[in-house]
Amino acid sequence: MKQVLLSFFFIMSVFANGQNLYIKTYGNKKDKTIIFIHGGPSGNSTLFESTTAQKLANLGFYVVVYDRRGEGRSADTNATFTYAEAFQDLNFIYKKHHLTKAILLAHSFGGLVATLYTEKYPQNVNALVLTGALFSQQETYNHILNSLKISHKGDSKTLNKISYVEKLNKNSAGYRKHCFELASDNDYFKMPNPTKASKKLYANYEVSDFFKTNIRNKNAPLLFYKNEKQNNIDSRSFLKEIKKKGIPVYAIYGKDDGIFSNSQINDIKDLAGKNHFALIDNCSHYLFVDQQDKFLSHIKKWLK
Repeated sequence: MKQVLLSFFFIMSVFANGQNLYIKTYGNKKDKTIIFIHGGPSGNSTLFESTTAQKLANLGFYVVVYDRRGEGRSADTNATFTYAEAFQDLNFIYKKHHLTKAILLAHSFGGLVATLYTEKYPQNVNALVLTGALFSQQETYNHILNSLKISHKGDSKTLNKISYVEKLNKNSAGYRKHCFELASDNDYFKMPNPTKASKKLYANYEVSDFFKTNIRNKNAPLLFYKNEKQNNIDSRSFLKEIKKKGIPVYAIYGKDDGIFSNSQINDIKDLAGKNHFALIDNCSHYLFVDQQDKFLSHIKKWLK
């Protein structure tokens, strides 16, 4: 009974800014609040929620999980998929849950959302945690294409596709899509040596109700690139300004996350600071599943 009281969760579908926003909370509201911001555009929080949200709450955090407007379980045919709209969703969560400040735990594209939000609303953020998060988009795309040129030397089919992609408008949804498709096709998002624990987490997710609601809006990237002018950015200057304002920036990445170059990893390490940075072995993009225990250990050490 005590565990139930301390680790209660509830789900709500609320009418926010003209749409149904999926929000779910885990843990005790008296604990430090962490808001998880998922990847995308065209993402959701189902994998994190299925595998990690409750375990993070068990460490003594109040965890808020949500899907951005028009993505995942927050269906909205009128969503514009802009950063400003994402900020409205976050501000609604703060208001709805009577939050004055929160820690933003941001994954992949969510890192850009969280960074820009923190720069605009520093008074709302206790700390920013980048988790396999994008921060220099064009460098990521360049790294994907250049590394594949080297690893597929002599493979005319792959090299021809790379050549085609390189000729596309770099500020287009098509360019982004093809870069990440190439990365996915070549296992850039997969850990090299899955452990028993990671296999179990992924397997459990795939038979869970969360997986059944793993909704992907294919139009989201197209609308994002149509409506958002900041569609291919380098957020390092924003991160430096955030640190100047006294907000801690933490960064945790997988050593085997193929979408980041060594140079990028060194840059984010220097920016966050040695004591605020972790690089996890045998770990790729979804590090809260690939190496969950190590991920949770770092979060606890930094934020508790």
